Amino acid sequence: MKFATPLIPATLLRRYKRFLADCLLADGREITAHCANPGSMMGLADPGMRVWLEPNDDPKKKLNYGWRLIEHENGHFTGVDTSVPNRALRASLEAGEIAELAAYETIRPEVKYGAASRIDFLLTQPGLPDCYVEVKSATLCRQPGLVEFPDSVTKRGTKHLGELTNMVQQGHRAVMLYLVQRTDCQHFQLAADIDPTYAAAFAQAQTAGVERLIYTTNISPDEITLGPAIPAG
Repeated sequence: MKFATPLIPATLLRRYKRFLADCLLADGREITAHCANPGSMMGLADPGMRVWLEPNDDPKKKLNYGWRLIEHENGHFTGVDTSVPNRALRASLEAGEIAELAAYETIRPEVKYGAASRIDFLLTQPGLPDCYVEVKSATLCRQPGLVEFPDSVTKRGTKHLGELTNMVQQGHRAVMLYLVQRTDCQHFQLAADIDPTYAAAFAQAQTAGVERLIYTTNISPDEITLGPAIPAG
């Protein structure tokens, strides 16, 4: 997935009210960017961090910049926009790049199901059970090389695991897909200390037959593409 507009570098001054971030541009201007991330962003919102912003001139948007990436001192990147995984994965699903799901030709995003929920992707194919795919962005890193999910309590995420379990019980296929939006992590685990309820719900879902996939990403200021799969820790 290429960014629609070339990204520009900036320095993070502060993140506040969850969805706002003040940044300092290279020309000395201080601007406010939209932060499309409802999580805690633990370790990813420290003042002074080098960030990459996507400018826009859309009159329908209140802010002229969107915060997309963090560039770490070691040269690695983290994607902070939680809307990116669905956009990147749709292209990968359509191209058959996810081996475990490549047999499905019809891909429908944001389909209503369950109790007032929407599944990120519903995959269908004659002769195969319908496949419900829920996508989560993983960015929390508290140990070198290890990415975790979630970075804060997620009641919504727990609800989604229950919905996926119900789909399996109805004879469908259900997949929880974690997309690692960091280039410096090769291992994954659930942050059970942050949200034990989510971790318990995942264990129940997995026992019921919900599948787990974990894929990495390749990230640069030009694009975000799907990387190889990694095992759970």
